[in-house]
Amino acid sequence: MNRFENMDTFTRVVEAGSISGAADRLGVAKSAVSRRLKELEKHLGVELFHRTTRQMNLTDTGRAFYHQAVRILDDVLEAELATSQAHGTLKGSLKIALPSSFGLMHMGPVINDFLKEHPEIEFDLDFNDREVDLIQEGFDLAIRIANLPDSSLIARRFAPVKTVMCASPDYLEHRGIPQSPDELIEHQCLVYSLLPNWEYWLLTDDKGEVIKTKIHPYLKATTGEFLRNAAVEGLGIILAPSFIVYEEIENGRLVPLLKDFSTPQLDAYAIYPQTRHLSQRVRAFVDFLVKRFEGTVYWDDCLQKPVKVLGK
Repeated sequence: MNRFENMDTFTRVVEAGSISGAADRLGVAKSAVSRRLKELEKHLGVELFHRTTRQMNLTDTGRAFYHQAVRILDDVLEAELATSQAHGTLKGSLKIALPSSFGLMHMGPVINDFLKEHPEIEFDLDFNDREVDLIQEGFDLAIRIANLPDSSLIARRFAPVKTVMCASPDYLEHRGIPQSPDELIEHQCLVYSLLPNWEYWLLTDDKGEVIKTKIHPYLKATTGEFLRNAAVEGLGIILAPSFIVYEEIENGRLVPLLKDFSTPQLDAYAIYPQTRHLSQRVRAFVDFLVKRFEGTVYWDDCLQKPVKVLGK
């Protein structure tokens, strides 16, 4: 039995969704694919698929084995590339989880330019604000914007992420301009509901004292872009990362508020599992990210320029 060949065949069946699809991709007969699967299951002593007359679905054991097999096969490819005449040429897949707003707004040009330099890389991107399990779900890398807790993952910071409180001129004209954190309870606040303790906003005064400010969550959502658009339409005050609202601040559609108080600052990280060695693909992409965003990030330019704050 060729365990490596059987493992590769198994991953092809999963990705193709059927034995016939995998056979077409491998250029072999369906009977050969079926035989390899049976050999693999016999060797492991488990069933990898629930089989019916119409479809094949992974068992829980099969799903876990798939993620491990993909990583092993990628490691083999990595080792071959490292010792071949094609050393230095990046090949293979990169499965990355990205937060939806940041990913859609700012990662497209980065990934496109990386692909121009390394055209044999195959990206598999998951735009989602949930916190994925990198190991269990088979991700090579995740982009996270947070204050990261201690974990078994390795994190490399590549950009600061400031937050800014703002609202539209129309909203402020009709509802007034808050002059202190205490006044926020009287206003309609647009809240990112995936944050813990979203019913409070944390502000810091000029003495360094943190003020836990109770707010009125007029509208809650799990996407910052939706909340930004609602703020532009005059529905309330938003506290959002500058990378979401910077264009609206620059063109005057949103106006910064309570500038005498500091709002929370986060960081953008590339995180990846601790493994025996770091894939060349992951290392190259993380290095590319760090270099791309070094210095003052462009979405914070609006915070460096003088901006007319209403009521000042």
